[in-house]
Amino acid sequence: MLKNWLIAIIVNAVAILAVSELIDAFQVDGFEMALLAGLILSILNVIVRPILVFFTLPITFVTLGLFLFVINALTLMLTQWLIGDGFVIDGFGWAILAAIIISILNGLLQNLLKQMFK
Repeated sequence: MLKNWLIAIIVNAVAILAVSELIDAFQVDGFEMALLAGLILSILNVIVRPILVFFTLPITFVTLGLFLFVINALTLMLTQWLIGDGFVIDGFGWAILAAIIISILNGLLQNLLKQMFK
Protein backbone atom coordinates (compact mmCIF):
# COMPACT_ATOMS: atom_id res chain seq x y z
CA MET A 1 0.00 0.00 0.00
CA LEU A 2 2.74 2.46 0.99
CA LYS A 3 4.78 1.35 -2.03
CA ASN A 4 1.89 2.16 -4.37
CA TRP A 5 1.42 5.56 -2.75
CA LEU A 6 5.15 6.38 -3.11
CA ILE A 7 5.02 5.31 -6.76
CA ALA A 8 1.98 7.55 -7.27
CA ILE A 9 3.85 10.51 -5.76
CA ILE A 10 6.84 9.93 -8.04
CA VAL A 11 4.56 9.58 -11.08
CA ASN A 12 2.84 12.82 -10.06
CA ALA A 13 6.21 14.52 -9.78
CA VAL A 14 7.30 13.32 -13.22
CA ALA A 15 3.99 14.49 -14.72
CA ILE A 16 4.32 17.87 -13.01
CA LEU A 17 7.87 18.26 -14.34
CA ALA A 18 6.74 17.32 -17.84
CA VAL A 19 3.95 19.90 -17.73
CA SER A 20 6.38 22.55 -16.51
CA GLU A 21 8.49 21.84 -19.60
CA LEU A 22 5.46 22.03 -21.91
CA ILE A 23 3.74 25.12 -20.52
CA ASP A 24 5.65 28.32 -19.75
CA ALA A 25 2.88 29.53 -17.41
CA PHE A 26 3.41 26.44 -15.19
CA GLN A 27 6.74 26.56 -13.37
CA VAL A 28 8.42 24.18 -10.93
CA ASP A 29 11.84 24.76 -9.38
CA GLY A 30 13.43 21.35 -9.85
CA PHE A 31 12.63 17.73 -9.10
CA GLU A 32 12.61 18.21 -5.31
CA MET A 33 9.87 20.83 -5.61
CA ALA A 34 7.99 18.56 -8.03
CA LEU A 35 8.20 15.74 -5.44
CA LEU A 36 6.86 18.08 -2.77
CA ALA A 37 4.07 19.17 -5.12
CA GLY A 38 3.31 15.51 -5.88
CA LEU A 39 3.15 14.72 -2.16
CA ILE A 40 0.86 17.64 -1.35
CA LEU A 41 -1.28 16.95 -4.41
CA SER A 42 -1.64 13.31 -3.33
CA ILE A 43 -2.70 14.35 0.16
CA LEU A 44 -5.19 16.87 -1.23
CA ASN A 45 -6.56 14.24 -3.60
CA VAL A 46 -7.21 11.97 -0.61
CA ILE A 47 -8.68 14.59 1.73
CA VAL A 48 -10.07 17.57 -0.21
CA ARG A 49 -10.97 16.15 -3.62
CA PRO A 50 -13.68 13.72 -2.39
CA ILE A 51 -15.39 16.56 -0.53
CA LEU A 52 -15.31 18.77 -3.63
CA VAL A 53 -16.59 15.92 -5.81
CA PHE A 54 -19.45 15.26 -3.40
CA PHE A 55 -20.60 18.88 -3.27
CA THR A 56 -20.28 19.36 -7.04
CA LEU A 57 -21.88 16.04 -7.99
CA PRO A 58 -24.87 17.59 -9.80
CA ILE A 59 -22.72 19.80 -12.06
CA THR A 60 -20.27 16.93 -12.59
CA PHE A 61 -23.18 14.74 -13.68
CA VAL A 62 -24.55 17.41 -16.05
CA THR A 63 -21.15 17.98 -17.64
CA LEU A 64 -20.59 14.22 -18.00
CA GLY A 65 -17.57 14.34 -15.69
CA LEU A 66 -15.75 17.20 -17.37
CA PHE A 67 -16.15 19.31 -14.22
CA LEU A 68 -13.66 16.95 -12.57
CA PHE A 69 -10.94 18.79 -14.51
CA VAL A 70 -12.02 21.98 -12.74
CA ILE A 71 -11.75 20.17 -9.40
CA ASN A 72 -8.28 18.92 -10.39
CA ALA A 73 -7.32 22.48 -11.32
CA LEU A 74 -8.57 23.70 -7.93
CA THR A 75 -6.39 21.13 -6.15
CA LEU A 76 -3.42 22.23 -8.27
CA MET A 77 -4.05 25.87 -7.35
CA LEU A 78 -4.34 24.89 -3.68
CA THR A 79 -1.05 22.99 -3.98
CA GLN A 80 0.55 26.09 -5.49
CA TRP A 81 -0.78 28.21 -2.64
CA LEU A 82 0.58 25.81 -0.03
CA ILE A 83 4.04 25.52 -1.60
CA GLY A 84 4.64 29.14 -2.51
CA ASP A 85 7.24 30.46 -4.93
CA GLY A 86 8.74 27.09 -5.90
CA PHE A 87 5.57 26.06 -7.75
CA VAL A 88 3.82 28.75 -9.81
CA ILE A 89 0.76 28.61 -12.06
CA ASP A 90 -0.02 31.87 -13.84
CA GLY A 91 -3.80 31.51 -13.82
CA PHE A 92 -6.80 29.26 -13.46
CA GLY A 93 -7.01 28.57 -17.21
CA TRP A 94 -3.46 27.31 -17.18
CA ALA A 95 -4.28 25.20 -14.13
CA ILE A 96 -7.14 23.54 -16.03
CA LEU A 97 -4.87 22.81 -19.01
CA ALA A 98 -2.17 21.50 -16.66
CA ALA A 99 -4.73 19.34 -14.83
CA ILE A 100 -5.81 17.78 -18.11
CA ILE A 101 -2.24 17.05 -19.18
CA ILE A 102 -1.25 15.76 -15.72
CA SER A 103 -4.28 13.43 -15.70
CA ILE A 104 -3.37 12.03 -19.11
CA LEU A 105 0.30 11.61 -18.19
CA ASN A 106 -0.58 9.98 -14.87
CA GLY A 107 -2.80 7.48 -16.63
CA LEU A 108 -0.16 6.68 -19.24
CA LEU A 109 2.67 6.38 -16.71
CA GLN A 110 0.60 4.24 -14.31
CA ASN A 111 -0.32 1.86 -17.16
CA LEU A 112 3.30 1.72 -18.30
CA LEU A 113 4.47 0.85 -14.78
CA LYS A 114 1.78 -1.82 -14.42
CA GLN A 115 2.91 -3.40 -17.71
CA MET A 116 6.58 -3.29 -16.68
CA PHE A 117 6.07 -4.84 -13.23
CA LYS A 118 3.46 -7.48 -13.99
